[in-house]
Amino acid sequence: MNEIRVFCPATIANISCGFDVLGLALDAVGDEMVVRKSREKGIVITKLEGQDLPMETHKNVAGVAGMALLEQTDYTGGFEIEIYKKIKAGSGIGSSAASSAGAVWAMNELLGKPFDALQLVAFAMEGERLASGVAHADNVAPALYGGFTLVRSYEPLDIVPIPAPSKLYATVIHPQIEVRTADSRKILKTNITLQDGIRQWGNVGGLVAALFTDDYALLGRSLEDHIVEPIRSILIPGFADIKSGALKAGALGSGISGSGPSIFALSKGLEIAQNVGEQMKKTYRDIGVDYDVHVSKINHEGIKLLD
Repeated sequence: MNEIRVFCPATIANISCGFDVLGLALDAVGDEMVVRKSREKGIVITKLEGQDLPMETHKNVAGVAGMALLEQTDYTGGFEIEIYKKIKAGSGIGSSAASSAGAVWAMNELLGKPFDALQLVAFAMEGERLASGVAHADNVAPALYGGFTLVRSYEPLDIVPIPAPSKLYATVIHPQIEVRTADSRKILKTNITLQDGIRQWGNVGGLVAALFTDDYALLGRSLEDHIVEPIRSILIPGFADIKSGALKAGALGSGISGSGPSIFALSKGLEIAQNVGEQMKKTYRDIGVDYDVHVSKINHEGIKLLD
């Protein structure tokens, strides 16, 4: 096998209470990539459609992540990569993670799978370092593992896959503005109060317990962020109205997807998730903000081969 085409899922990171440690993979939206072996050492991005992003290897997250993997092999050849971006850059649903994770996953397949999922996360994190200045794993981990993931530790890297209730759906609305992850990190506080920490830890524990026990009510109660959301939400137009409207439409909970500006809601069942989406649309129509909406079940596979 010298060439493969893969689907690289969009992801929701943080999931309200789990800044930089929790994430989930979506099924309804993602990038596509074609990766093929080449005789020349190194990585060349031969095509990039859908977004205006750099094609130079050292400036592209797929190239940087791929080189991190390639440097750990004795493979004497290289790779060519085609990227078909369906996830808008700066949307808050893991655009850079999809490219980073997709590149290393595909390369690993073509090399006969010498690396495990945890090692692939570490390589993909180098793409995230280029994109945001921080090598975070909360997007690339669910993209590679599928489902929900918990980054228990960064040093050493320790990823815990978490099961998702079968009826859980995500609704994501993306207002047509761009919020760069690097910029949204700059406004965050570097210290928190012990009281806020205790509240946040309780919610993280509650959310993980809810996912393991299929307790939708507990899941909803745990989707609270007392640390990051109050600060980042000021960058997102209509955030409070979108969130309150989603809850009124039946969502279990709602919050900022990644660094924003996308807003997510989790719901029990497709019908409620669709109703939440309609309410979100109405809110933005009323205030004159253009948007994209995605309604998706949880992607349990992560990155997958396409015919």
